Amino acid sequence: MKKIIAGTITALLSLAFILPSPSPAQTVIAKDRQHQTYPVLKKAKNPEEAGFSSEKLKQVDRLIEQDVNKGFPGASLIVVKDGKIVKKEAYGYKQKYSGLTPLKHQKKMKPSTMFDLASNTKMYAVNYALQHLASRGTIDLNAKISHYIPCFKDLPEDIIKGKDRLRVIDLLHHTAGFPASWNYYDPQTAGKLYSQTRKKTLAFLSKTPLAYEPGTKQLYSDIDYMLLGVIIEKITGQRLDQYVEKQFYRPLGLRHTMFKPLQKGFKPSHFAATELMGNTRDGTVWFPNIRTYTLQGEVHDEKAFYSMGGISGHAGLFSTVDDMAVLLQVMLNGGGYGDRQLFNNTVISEFTKPSKTNAAYGLGWRLNGNTDMEWMFGKHASSKAYGHTGWTGTVTIIDPAYQLGIVLLTNKKHSQVIDPSKNPNQFEGDLYSTGKYGSVITAVYEALNNK
Repeated sequence: MKKIIAGTITALLSLAFILPSPSPAQTVIAKDRQHQTYPVLKKAKNPEEAGFSSEKLKQVDRLIEQDVNKGFPGASLIVVKDGKIVKKEAYGYKQKYSGLTPLKHQKKMKPSTMFDLASNTKMYAVNYALQHLASRGTIDLNAKISHYIPCFKDLPEDIIKGKDRLRVIDLLHHTAGFPASWNYYDPQTAGKLYSQTRKKTLAFLSKTPLAYEPGTKQLYSDIDYMLLGVIIEKITGQRLDQYVEKQFYRPLGLRHTMFKPLQKGFKPSHFAATELMGNTRDGTVWFPNIRTYTLQGEVHDEKAFYSMGGISGHAGLFSTVDDMAVLLQVMLNGGGYGDRQLFNNTVISEFTKPSKTNAAYGLGWRLNGNTDMEWMFGKHASSKAYGHTGWTGTVTIIDPAYQLGIVLLTNKKHSQVIDPSKNPNQFEGDLYSTGKYGSVITAVYEALNNK
């Protein structure tokens, strides 16, 4: 009987790989799962072991510490090269204020401090999921959005038409026609699409009007990634947070990468604080249920928090520099880490290929495709470098040409708004070099001995 059962199981496992006919990507995944292991990060004995100058890396410290001494809140940095952790440091403070009142005893930043990744969520949750699904042939990026979301279509009252022909890849290229954002959470601006519940917002996403004719320009849009998150949920049958945490983060041993961490055993003290008074821009903005306290461990983004229950494709993920280093290494490894494969290198190449309309855009990923991207990639990144940023003050750089990964997480929004009447979204922390990223990234590259 045992032999019969064993034979039946073996036959079923074999069928799993041949029925239906597998795509080339699926075949590669199957082989890799059986035979291939990937490099895992190890701490370098010293920076020189990975091709860095210890002395030159001190310039990175000086740049950030100078900003902290002048008032910049804080940052955490990790640099990996050739599978080795070259540098990991924390600077400044994770919390300096309670509301608008400076703390008598400011809370120091630690390497273990967790950060609101903001739009880096798009890459390390949604893009990872899509790359995984694409590697398995489970999603067709050229399929119409309506194939996955049947209610996604033009409405009679829509002034600008085009939803009926939109594809998944149009969302990834940010050419789908959607506005940069839509304030679903604010009845004064959302109109009929006002929502502060996730269920209602999910229904409203497909009804969000287009701002321009699809394909005529490229406009970075949160709506694109909110819809991509919905597509992932439709395909997997799981909520986005449950899927990525179960499929990626837990198997990789990432215990500090998740959505809604305060509901998963973490305390506010574990997090870098963001805005001083909730979402009020120092008391100048109001809408129903607005938070007015200093944010720690709650996603700052208004659409994510109020309208999507903290779980959205465009924002909501939290992490640490250690966990992010692993996620970067997955990309540098060609899609795997240890005995886990998330996706294959062919898919990575497709997602990081320059758009025909803008060399600085891949499929979601921002690319070092022209000099306009120096603010993010610095002066010395290779033309193959890619990554993303987040509004709260986060940047990730992946450079296959150097087998280099850089994660700089800051809490630059944990500072006062400069002039709410002129620009409610510009904070004092935005003005510092560390908060602009490029100079710190440049200094990391300049610490390479071959630079």
